[in-house]
Amino acid sequence: MSQLSELLSSNYDKNVEELKELLRIPSISSLSEHKEDIQNAASWISNKLKSIGMEHVEIIQTQGHPIIYADWIHQENAPTVLVYGHYDVQPVDPVGLWETPPFEPTIRDEKIFARGATDDKGQMFLHIKAVETLMELDGKLPVNIKFCIEGEEEIGSPNLLHFLSENKEKLSCDVVIISDTDMWDKGVPAITCSLRGLCALEVSLKTANSDLHSGMFGGGVQNANHLLIQLLSTLHDANGKVNVDHFYDDVVELTEFEKEQIAALGFDEEKLKQSLGLTDLTGGEQNYPYRERISSRPTLEINGLWGGFQGEGTKTVIPNEAHAKITCRLVNNQNPEKIQELIVKHLEEYAPKGCSVKVSLGDAGNPLLIPIDSPMIQKAAEAYENVYGKSPVYKREGGSIPIVSDFSQSLNVPVVLMGFGLPGENLHAPNEHFHLENFDKGILTICSFLELVQK
Repeated sequence: MSQLSELLSSNYDKNVEELKELLRIPSISSLSEHKEDIQNAASWISNKLKSIGMEHVEIIQTQGHPIIYADWIHQENAPTVLVYGHYDVQPVDPVGLWETPPFEPTIRDEKIFARGATDDKGQMFLHIKAVETLMELDGKLPVNIKFCIEGEEEIGSPNLLHFLSENKEKLSCDVVIISDTDMWDKGVPAITCSLRGLCALEVSLKTANSDLHSGMFGGGVQNANHLLIQLLSTLHDANGKVNVDHFYDDVVELTEFEKEQIAALGFDEEKLKQSLGLTDLTGGEQNYPYRERISSRPTLEINGLWGGFQGEGTKTVIPNEAHAKITCRLVNNQNPEKIQELIVKHLEEYAPKGCSVKVSLGDAGNPLLIPIDSPMIQKAAEAYENVYGKSPVYKREGGSIPIVSDFSQSLNVPVVLMGFGLPGENLHAPNEHFHLENFDKGILTICSFLELVQK
């Protein structure tokens, strides 16, 4: 490790400058005007992979944005590690809140500020640099390596699942490693062992064939806004529990040991309330502690609600249409398609008289639970301890990364989520950044993991 550390120190300025090059490319996957930038980012990464000795480097075009593949398969009887990451980024709005331009990487306070700095260009780049450093030091790698880097993660990876199913042999491996999560705190590494799943729906309610004058028809015809509010109010009970029949049927309750693990992570309720400008934390199921509610319990949220006149001033109409967007976060053993069906059935059954209800289904992604005693997870834990000097905590993530479950199921291998971001690095928000203290340490940790996998 000392030789690796010395080599990284000598290459630090060069490595950071290369990261800046990648961060300057505005590879926003959701905006069509950046299609050329997406291609430029893919070309930059493929050229970099070639330069560090990767072979069979390809830019694979999809119906959307390209996937980059590369490998180095020269260690007989050694495990194969597949690295997944993404090079696309979120839009930068509101751009006026950025202290420096989002695609002009700037270093201040030992942090690098740019869109994609932590999600996920910065963290993905650590793996490229780890491979490059090992190759420079030894001329070879301790294990076989494959890279699969996509440009559509921020729009739901619409083409990656098809690529996985069509290329199982090409992507065959013994473990998938992903760095797209965060640590617990500064100097405190974490391994994410659980991700919630996701499903989305949009409900539209209609009454008359047009908006109506509230003076001529008020008090005599149904108001679509009123009816939709009435319908949505049936989705939860007074204690925050989801009131959809069979919603919780497949939920596996936490064991006492799992509850103790979550509680042991610690939680400063007053500090969180102050930071959020809240007076209480009473969302969700009130029979469960806050940290369990945000990581280990399913949810149903109304994300958007609109209908009738939205402009300035007053327009005295009775709206004939109202709409709502709904998403659910799901926990291990829940099936997103089944949950969508249950919600559709509920909305149809509880639809008030005098209206029609139409429900459209949106994205769906499976939850994932990774046993913390699996060999690959324990090797990751040892690698963190080798570099950071302390064992990682194991945390359940409330968010969703559906492609992680897809990798696990399609390739039938364990997935290790080794994050090097820190909480509060503003991913998806203005002034996104990455703490450079985790730059060399992240590379060293990945190097250590690859060496431990060999054993």
